[in-house]
Amino acid sequence: MIDCHIQLQQGQFSLEQRFQSDQSVIGLFGASGSGKTTILHSIAGLIRPQSGWIKIQDHIWFDSTQNINLSTQQRRVGLVFQDAQLFPHKSVKQNLLFGFKHIQPHERQFELDYIIELLKLGHLIERTPIKLSGGEKQRVALGRALLYSPKLLLLDEPLSALDAAHKAEIIPFFQRVKQDIKIPMLYVSHDQSEIKQLSDTIWYL
Repeated sequence: MIDCHIQLQQGQFSLEQRFQSDQSVIGLFGASGSGKTTILHSIAGLIRPQSGWIKIQDHIWFDSTQNINLSTQQRRVGLVFQDAQLFPHKSVKQNLLFGFKHIQPHERQFELDYIIELLKLGHLIERTPIKLSGGEKQRVALGRALLYSPKLLLLDEPLSALDAAHKAEIIPFFQRVKQDIKIPMLYVSHDQSEIKQLSDTIWYL
């Protein structure tokens, strides 16, 4: 269950949104500038709303009336951005293991080999990001987020930087994650056809 009421003001931009869903994959759709990324960053703990609440699976991450505001680390979210944001000096394997190494063994839901097989990364693990295609980079970023065993996966327009061919290449991997991984996801996009392929329900801004 995701239950959010977010009110914030940033300069001339004002946002007030409330939504609730128990679907496993929620799409957040709207035009550029409508506040999609702001909502995502608020849920992740990167931005503090002026008021409202953020409750994930009955856990309170933010509540202005109770003065609760968990850090991003306490929220344990997996973030995938549109430009992958891989560490350029690390190999694919080292990128994948970055978050994995920062959680306790008993907190790990997945092993490296499982994610490598799920996302078909075996032939890439010794490469550096500069030697990867756009679609390959996004698969590595997705794998890195999953190996962090997040309580919520936040996907911020992860395909928007890709051309049509690379989108067609990576969408099946996101669909596999949706089918095989039992982690709730919030998927942000301004491409309605893309978001309909991957989401169980859609919030419109």
